[in-house]
Amino acid sequence: MKEKIYNLGKKALMILGGISLIGIILIFGYLAYSTTIGNKTVENKATKSDVRFVLNWCGLGDDRIEKVTNSYESGRSFTGDYLDAYGIDISKVTHDELKNKKGFYRLDNLPKVLNDAVEMANGWQYQISWFPKLKDLQKEDVYVYPWSIYCNGIDPSGAELIFVIPNENKVYYIGTKM
Repeated sequence: MKEKIYNLGKKALMILGGISLIGIILIFGYLAYSTTIGNKTVENKATKSDVRFVLNWCGLGDDRIEKVTNSYESGRSFTGDYLDAYGIDISKVTHDELKNKKGFYRLDNLPKVLNDAVEMANGWQYQISWFPKLKDLQKEDVYVYPWSIYCNGIDPSGAELIFVIPNENKVYYIGTKM
């Protein structure tokens, strides 16, 4: 009787060990894939439907999208760090519309934390050369919509910002976390 219980326990432990081994192999396989070949930077592949969220977040509506002129989607790091950016041509937007819409700020008159976030986002210029430089954006005819700003204390460590240039019918999005 003791021997049957012993053999039954031994089989149960072997099955549990096999299931655990398969689980460990799957977890390490996923981690290896997601940090190597499954985690690539993709450039200029975004479609209109991929960037709809940008215009919807700031309340302009995705029906204005004409085309995506540039896109950059970095691979994700193990800690979730990323850099995404889009250049979008839109059909129309006016200064008056942006002045009267809640959440938009002119780039020449920003609150400190938003200004710091814009400057932090500008630090990615070496990655995305087509994105407008900060000196080109800081004009009274450029607006920014801060969807989110992530801070360590009061210093931004990530942000999702939408820049709108009415004179050019252009929208630029940058999302980053470091």
